[in-house]
Amino acid sequence: MLHTAFKAGAGLALTLASCLIPLTVAHAGPDGNVESPIVEEGERELDIKFGTARPRQGGRESALSVGLGFGMNSWWATEVYAKANRQTPGGWRFDAVEWENRFQLTETGKYPVDLGWVIELEHPQDRSEGWELSFGPLLQAELTPKLVANLNLFFTRNYRASTPSAMNMDYQWQLRYRWKPELEWGAQGFGSLGPWRQWAAADQQEHKAGPAVFGKLRLDAHQAINYNAAWLLANNATTPRNTLRLQVEYEY
Repeated sequence: MLHTAFKAGAGLALTLASCLIPLTVAHAGPDGNVESPIVEEGERELDIKFGTARPRQGGRESALSVGLGFGMNSWWATEVYAKANRQTPGGWRFDAVEWENRFQLTETGKYPVDLGWVIELEHPQDRSEGWELSFGPLLQAELTPKLVANLNLFFTRNYRASTPSAMNMDYQWQLRYRWKPELEWGAQGFGSLGPWRQWAAADQQEHKAGPAVFGKLRLDAHQAINYNAAWLLANNATTPRNTLRLQVEYEY
């Protein structure tokens, strides 16, 4: 499974890169979520993500993503999103279309760390932003039978944009305590480090983290609602002081 999935993931990454290079957009908005390396074969889902933050310079930034996804097999899940954002005092506007592919590279629970890979391709509404390509590893580990940890790294670059950009490095992390399926708690964190070869100065990076809740509400044998929400607080002066984010997935 590891060999087959890795070859498929690497092949798709190279194909996309080869198309784009002769061919991202801003950092992930306040609706960003922590990705999982686990793929469920045959699972269909409607995914809704929302986030809002108040930048240091004033106003408010909000973002909304609506996606449809499908578990193609035991190691590949694909999803297409429509994205919108709002920056006060303006109204909501369509922002981009995103195609996401997640690959599970190890069998669930077979090794101390479950490993996956994600590739995201985004086409912004603003043509001057070009195309955005993001990719990177997804890691998940059971620290105890009740405590699960995630760590993800993303490498992102814009191609065919009016302003050239370097490849930036972002991260996500999550701790989740399994209390009961309907209600779990923990913490989440997100950050942007700047160019991956030479990180930005500390006062130019973005870091935010805070408490989070999770849960799964079973509707019947084939349908369920997954949710997670977090209140993220700034760790430095360049990050919005408060970010609220929510994700709801309807599985069917």
